[in-house]
Amino acid sequence: MTGIRQVAAATALLLALPLSAVVAAPPAGAAPAAATAAVQAVAPAELPRPTGRYAVGQDVLELVDRDRPDPWVPASGPRRLMVSVYYPAKPGTGGSPAPYMTPDAARMLLDAKLPGNTVPTEAVTATRTWAAPGARPAPGRYPLVLLSPGFTMPRTTLTGLAEELSSHGYVVALIDHTYENTGTTFPDGRTVPCVMCGRLRSPEDWAGLDRSRARDASFVLDRLTARPHPAWRHSRMIDPDRVGMAGHSAGGAATVPALLADARIGAGVDLDGTMDVEVPASGIGGKPFLMLGHPLPGGAEDSSWTDSWPRLDGWKRWLTVAGANHASFTDLPVLLDALGIPDEGRTVPAQRALRLTRAYVVAFFDLHLKGVEQPLLDGPAPENPEVGFHP
Repeated sequence: MTGIRQVAAATALLLALPLSAVVAAPPAGAAPAAATAAVQAVAPAELPRPTGRYAVGQDVLELVDRDRPDPWVPASGPRRLMVSVYYPAKPGTGGSPAPYMTPDAARMLLDAKLPGNTVPTEAVTATRTWAAPGARPAPGRYPLVLLSPGFTMPRTTLTGLAEELSSHGYVVALIDHTYENTGTTFPDGRTVPCVMCGRLRSPEDWAGLDRSRARDASFVLDRLTARPHPAWRHSRMIDPDRVGMAGHSAGGAATVPALLADARIGAGVDLDGTMDVEVPASGIGGKPFLMLGHPLPGGAEDSSWTDSWPRLDGWKRWLTVAGANHASFTDLPVLLDALGIPDEGRTVPAQRALRLTRAYVVAFFDLHLKGVEQPLLDGPAPENPEVGFHP
């Protein structure tokens, strides 16, 4: 049966590099500089404004797991992760909105996909965000959501979702899985490449990646909630008894092994990710689970989803967004639309796709981490005709 990953592979270049089409199809006879000029003339993309009642703050952390060698580059030493922490903040505090990503990471993303790249990094880095670095935290204790991006994707591709969750009263830890995306920038200025790109060939390889990401997530949770010396200065904001995880593509797939391995993670969301580690016959301990995906060609369904669905032994929903493609649950379509680049397989507007993703993910965690009833999750809603509920 057709799988999500097979469909995603058909547009892998576009997903990994939303700017590639800018240079791929310049005007006839134009020099590469003409494509660059065209990009410079385009207004920067703007992520949708968060809809919650809180302002959003952001801190960026480097976390080092000295008990675990890096699984992909053991010679590099212990596993090192960059994590963006978003949190409910007091309005009017902190600096200007955080940059979307570092110039070096943006350049590595572009150069990896475009030989002789002339696209300016500002086409990526200038994307409008809403989180204020170093903002003063809002008083209170909040649930924690761990967020994991898709394979090859920088963590920044889930910025819109992270900001939305925080505006609704969540601390969010957005994780870069080192050597698994086009570039991760560390505080010392090093930007390391995607060592694993092109190396995953078998189901066992993908399952190994998902389990490694689950270990990353558990380590981040360890460090954010450690006592007496947590890794984050505002760790008192986190309620360690209310923790969930969500992710896109491989990040979504990693929620299954994370829920299985870590009793502290109580709810999970898979955004269009093939479940390389399928839900076992014994279930996932009754933990609630949301599957949110795009329709596959010919009405097919990912076999890992159909096999796992009956084994989910707690609250569950399987939602499909008509007109979406694999990237629709991330920020990438917003970047594409801002640059006027076609996004193959997507008919739902980019801002609409991101708003739908945010609405259903926030509703899921509001229900299961805050205990607030969510009629949005009870069945099809007239205001969201794109969203179908699997029986």
